[in-house]
Formats: sequence, C-alpha cells, structure tokens
Amino acid sequence: MDTAYIYDHLRTPRGRGRGDGALHEITPVQLAAQVLAALRERHALDTALVDDVILGCTNAYSEQGADIARLAALVAGYGQHVPGIQIDRFCGSGLDAVNLAAAQVAAGQADAIVAGGVESMSRVAPLSGGGAWISDPQVIWQSYFTPTGVSADLLATLDGYTREQLDAYGLESQRRCAVAVAEGRFDRALVPVRDVIGEVVLARDEYPRAEATLASLAALKPAFDAVGEQGGFDAVALQRYPQLEAVRHLHTAGTSSGVVDGASAVLVGSAEFGRQAGLRPRARVRACAAIGSEPTLMLDGPATATEKVLRRAGMTIGDIDLFEVNEAFAAVVLRYMRATGAPHDRVNVNGGAIALGHPLGATGAMLVGTVLDELERRDLRTGLITLCAAAGQATATLIERV
Repeated sequence: MDTAYIYDHLRTPRGRGRGDGALHEITPVQLAAQVLAALRERHALDTALVDDVILGCTNAYSEQGADIARLAALVAGYGQHVPGIQIDRFCGSGLDAVNLAAAQVAAGQADAIVAGGVESMSRVAPLSGGGAWISDPQVIWQSYFTPTGVSADLLATLDGYTREQLDAYGLESQRRCAVAVAEGRFDRALVPVRDVIGEVVLARDEYPRAEATLASLAALKPAFDAVGEQGGFDAVALQRYPQLEAVRHLHTAGTSSGVVDGASAVLVGSAEFGRQAGLRPRARVRACAAIGSEPTLMLDGPATATEKVLRRAGMTIGDIDLFEVNEAFAAVVLRYMRATGAPHDRVNVNGGAIALGHPLGATGAMLVGTVLDELERRDLRTGLITLCAAAGQATATLIERV
C-alpha cells in the first residue's frame, strides 16, 4: 500500500446560516469553487495531476444537488478531465471525503484528490430535501427516529450531565476560540469569500460570541423541549430507553453547534504526486474508520470510532497529541472524554462548532486542517479527528505529521 499524504488545506470563514448572514448571497457552487480555486492558486497547481474532487454535502437538494463537486471544480477552473463526486454521511461527510481520498491514494487508484465539503445552510435548510429517515413511517418506526437535539438531551439525561456542566463546556469553547482568533491561529487556512463583483463579503468567522459569559448562557432557554415534548419525540426516546422517567431538556443555543455556511478543501496525494507538483507533504493519513451506533441516541459513536481507528493504527489514546471532536452538542464531547479518557486540555484546543459553527458537509475536512495547523504550531505529531453523524454513525481519522 502507498502512503496517503496531506499536502495542504483551506477553508472559507463560517458565515451565519440565515438570511442576514454574510455568506447568504453566495451560492453553494460558488462557495465550494472559491476554496477549490484558492487551493489551486496557492500552489500554482496543475490540475492535470488531480484525479478527482470529492465533496461532502449533507443536503444534496436544490442548488446543492446535481453533483456539486463536479460543478464546483469546473467553476474553479480545474481541467475538464477532473471528475467530481458528492457524498453524504450526514455530519461526517467532509471527513469521509478525506478518508475516501486517502483510501484511493493508498490503494494506488489515484495520485491526487481534492477532498472536502460544502454546506450553505442559509440557502438550503437541513433535511429540506426529505428522505425516508424523516418521511417514511415504517423507517421512522423501525429506527425510533428522534431529531438530533432531542438525542443530545437524551444523551445528557442518560449520562447525568447538569445544565451547569453543559454551559461550562460551551463557555470554554467560546473562550478557546476567542484566543485562537486573537492569535491568528486560523489565518493560514482562511480564504476570504468574494461576491460577484470581487468584493470581500467575509474574511473572518462570523459566528463566535467572545462576549459570552456563564450568566448569559444560563439565561438561554432550552432549545429542544418543544419538539421533544409537544412533537412527541420524548415519548419515542423513552420507548427505546424505558429506564428513564423523562428526557431532561438541557441544551441551548449556547451549547449546540451553530448553523453556518462554509466550504473546505484538503489536498491528498501520493509521494509521486508531491514530486511532480513540487510540494512537500505536511502529514500522512495513518488510519481511518467508520461505525454505526444506536440510531435513537445517535450521538455516542465517536468513542467507538476512535477505538476502531486506534486499533487499526496500533496506537492508544495516550499516543494522540491533539483531538478534534465535533461539538455537535456539549454532551457529545463530555461523553467522548468520559468514555475514552482523552483529557480536555488536548480536546478542541481552539474551540469547536459551539463557538465557530458546523457547516454540516464541510466540517470534517475543516477539522483535519484545524488539528494539522495546531500540531505544527505546537510542534506535536499525532492528531485524531472524529464526528458523530445522524441515524447513529461516526467517522474517525488519525493523521501524523511528516
């Protein structure tokens, strides 16, 4: 097997995923195309060396449908020989794109692939394209379907987390993010997004709330009590977990991932590609894994995915220098640290999706870049990235600096 190397990565800033967000006027194709073009331009990359573009996108519907990866590559000025493929494993999609690229390179079936993701949540609402998981009564019944926010509160209830613990985690995400922004830790990776006349509409992440305090977080109302109680989903969760008397609704907007727009790209290639392109690799993909988990709880899979990827690499938790665990909800990361023993001072050291936002299909590839930049800044070696995904799934990747 060949070694799959990471040569570089870029991302857009995250814009608030609503009508007045800075990136709302930018179409999903343009959002993805701008980051693909920036990667090409940064290295004067001859796209004749690129075998494919793989982009995660969790809502392949409307203007995010029709194989957005291929269209974005064409708009970005890649050669017409470069195909594109759009994939969806819900929130894990961007990381799965990197994993699929690495697997093809390692198997000798590709020399270089640009992998990443895109999600314009302000223009194409999550799950607006439908799907059996949310619309087929038989599937809903068999999978005990619950919305992710209710699942997050279910997880917090099962584990016994308090509102104060969740708020404290959310505040720490904001604090760490504020430090990272002030010190310019994200700057190397950011691609300013421009409008149709070339004016910059967003150069820095728009979502973080550096002014947050424990008092302001404590004042927020639970975000998922209505859908759980009035929507009947609490009853569904309790059918699956009858040992509970009730689901305690504890997560708020301050302890849940932010709804944002964004795109990402990671250049994955072989050693021979690097020689032809005149590039030096920054890291290698050591191992990757995906797992399925109980679909009602849904959000507990990252620990199991981590066990699987560590087993494949012949490593232990103690061998990992830094972790990026997607902050879908505060309870997800608290459960992860409890289950794996990963210390908080090595987990999401620059904050996470609670502070920065979670552009669903793009986040996984963004986290690869975040941990790689931080490994280099701290002169450390190994990083592990993992995300939970809807319907009870999780993805993990282990990278090592070279």
